[in-house]
Amino acid sequence: MSEEYSIHLNIEQVENGEYLATSDDLPGLVAQGRTITETMEIAQDVARKLIESYRDHGDPLPGSMKRIPENFEVDLPVGL
Repeated sequence: MSEEYSIHLNIEQVENGEYLATSDDLPGLVAQGRTITETMEIAQDVARKLIESYRDHGDPLPGSMKRIPENFEVDLPVGL
């Protein structure tokens, strides 16, 4: 069974109209995309790579990362 974690993303629109995501839960996570959805997808890939790096180096994951429970709620952005 795979492990899945929840991290909080901070997403803001930057001057060029794109979106920038960072996370206090996972230091080093920075992702930028043309849309919120694209930015979230890039952030997810960056988060995976950062977590792999933590594990490859034997470092513990940041304590603010939470394992996803069996049942949970999430806000889903939907563009029209």
